[in-house]
Amino acid sequence: MKIIFMGTPEFAAAALKRLMEAHEVLAVVTQPDRPKGRGKKLQPPPVKEAALEKGIKVYQPEKIKKEGFISVLKQYDADVFVVAAYGQLLSEEILYMPKYGSINIHASLLPKYRGASPIQQAIINGEKYSGITIMQMDKGLDTGDMILKKETEILPEDNFQTLHDKLALLGGDAIIEALDLIEKGDAERIKQEDSFSTYAPLIKKEDGIIDWSQSAETIINKIRGFDPWPAAFSYMNGEMLKIFKAEFTEGYDKGSPGEIIDILKSKGIVVKTGDGAVVLTEIQALNKKRMLAADYLRGHEILKNTILENK
Repeated sequence: MKIIFMGTPEFAAAALKRLMEAHEVLAVVTQPDRPKGRGKKLQPPPVKEAALEKGIKVYQPEKIKKEGFISVLKQYDADVFVVAAYGQLLSEEILYMPKYGSINIHASLLPKYRGASPIQQAIINGEKYSGITIMQMDKGLDTGDMILKKETEILPEDNFQTLHDKLALLGGDAIIEALDLIEKGDAERIKQEDSFSTYAPLIKKEDGIIDWSQSAETIINKIRGFDPWPAAFSYMNGEMLKIFKAEFTEGYDKGSPGEIIDILKSKGIVVKTGDGAVVLTEIQALNKKRMLAADYLRGHEILKNTILENK
């Protein structure tokens, strides 16, 4: 098939690499380069880097809906537009322009977790499974008919990064299989049941604050879902403490939510939750690197009964 690919982050780049091996990718559309890091230097999106390695033309419009760029898309006469985490909404004119319309690679088992952060929300909500849905796009937000689903287990040790990487690879497999079905005329399109839908809004840094009155399970799932970005956090003695890993622990009944009730120098920091306690095993204190809590404790004293706060 002749494809125009639209995507931006690493998740999309993984699918693009598979497509470039199996189909004719005419051009790639991605977001403009953005400043990143402490130096705020312009950095190209991963999709741009992957496309340029293969000599494929890259477009980076600030607004894809502008009439001038729509004319550019029409010139290619693509069979299908493949979209993965592009970051801009497509107009109906663009959606239905190619012969087979526009196909989306979505990182959830739709209709659950429509929206911008399906991978994080699946972990935060304690789901046991996630997956990829290949969807025929329409004018709604992730509401189009489903063509194909591939499922994967969310393991207890999975965080956002590990699940992201599994789904990125699965997305590449799924889009190849779906395009084959579409080309052969064998693709079944299944309407989503809107009553079962949930929404996964864009995650912001401030969403990472931990409410220690919640259950240990809820807190651990949040820490996993926010690892590595933007990181779950609390405040210790007025300074931000990022928390990347925590485990269940038993035998602690006393204390108030957020209170450091024990220090296990070989393992970590025990904090009271709403229904028990967790031990923080990987942290990042202010102006420090991310490290094992046991390593941090070798050089820093943390007092029992210190309260971790949410502001």
